[in-house]
Order: sequence, then C-alpha cells, then structure tokens
Amino acid sequence: MGNRHKAREFTLQILYQHDAVETPIELVLDLFWRDIQVPPEVREFSDRLVYGVLANQKQIDDLLAQYSENWTLDRMTGVDRNILRVATFEILHCPEIPKNVTINEAVEIGKRFGTEDSGAFINGIIDKIARDFKGQEEPEGQ
Repeated sequence: MGNRHKAREFTLQILYQHDAVETPIELVLDLFWRDIQVPPEVREFSDRLVYGVLANQKQIDDLLAQYSENWTLDRMTGVDRNILRVATFEILHCPEIPKNVTINEAVEIGKRFGTEDSGAFINGIIDKIARDFKGQEEPEGQ
C-alpha cells in the first residue's frame, strides 16, 4: 500500500471523527497522530487533505449536493460523504494528481470502509465531477 493511499485512509478517519462528534480539528489531529508512527510524507499529505477539505468545505459540499442526484449530504453515510469530500478536493485543488488516480483511490477506500454499495455510489458522483472539472475550479461551460 502506497504512502498516499495510507494518507487518504487516515484523512478519511480524521474527517469522519471530526464530522461525527464535531470536535475541533486540532484536537482530533492531536489525538489521532499521538500514537501512530508514519513516514513524515504520509502525515504531511494527510494534513494537506484534511485542512484543504475543511478550508473548502462549503464549495465542496455545494458541488456534492449538485452532483449527487436524489441524495442530500445528510442522507449519505459519514464514510461516503467524507470520501467524496476528499476526492472532490483533490480534483479541484491537486492538479498534480491524475483524476483517474483520485477516482480509483476513492472507490477502493469506499469499498474497504463503506457499505457494499459505496464503491459504485462514490464512482458515479466523482466521475461526473472529474469530467466536468478539467484542471479548473469551475465546470466546463459555466
């Protein structure tokens, strides 16, 4: 398992905890990293994703609401919602990461941590977002 994959899994766990108990992110991060030994680049990438998602959460959640037909964010499982947030952040703000890598990682993490349907659900939404956002922060044609 690669460093970025592990960082994405950690990011999901951190955001899920932050989302579920509404604990300040600094406390969540302090408690999470306290007993985990990882290479510095894993923690750095995870922290980049966590802070990036939180700094852009309104934009990300608005997009997810727009692209997830017949689903509200509140109806999604916490796992699916936070995987979608991380993947959407990567698509919008991490141009160095190929979109197909972001999609594949989100689907695989969804299969591991989510429900039986999470992989397909995540793929459907993230694929649409990735197609509409080709290296810019506004969808094509907007």
